[in-house]
Amino acid sequence: MRLVFRFRRRAVGGAGVGKSGRMPDGLVVGAQRPTGSARQQSAALPLFGQGAALRVVLVTSRETKRWVIPKGWIEPGEAASHSAAREAFEEAGLAGEAEEHPLGLYTYAKRLPRGAVQPCEVLVFRFRVARLLREWPERRERQRRLFTPEAAAALVMEADLARLLRSLARG
Repeated sequence: MRLVFRFRRRAVGGAGVGKSGRMPDGLVVGAQRPTGSARQQSAALPLFGQGAALRVVLVTSRETKRWVIPKGWIEPGEAASHSAAREAFEEAGLAGEAEEHPLGLYTYAKRLPRGAVQPCEVLVFRFRVARLLREWPERRERQRRLFTPEAAAALVMEADLARLLRSLARG
């Protein structure tokens, strides 16, 4: 089963849709919780095209400007796959479909204010890009580019994420 997320434009001064006012309503099912002390995030693995023309959409992080996939915290009561679709919209300006079940996961150490570090486990959901939007909430804070899966794997810092990207390149 796939979850389809349709994005509507918000009227200026309107109440918006969804909790953040920037996203449409989505199917909410029980969000998965992390194991141990790690906090859980969700990420979209945005794929555009298919076969030899398959491209991965990466964005730069806001602070370090390194290449990443859209990811973020799962809001209370939010399905992890919906969270991934929301992040794809907010961080990368993508409209499309997120699969309901994760493709894989990776871990990393998130730097918090004042030097604290939070271990994070990131559930990665395949996200089929239908459209690259011209305007999105974080467009002035990030760059967005399309890469082959192999090139994307060489750019990301997380080894498990790079392995996941390389597996896409192999078919």
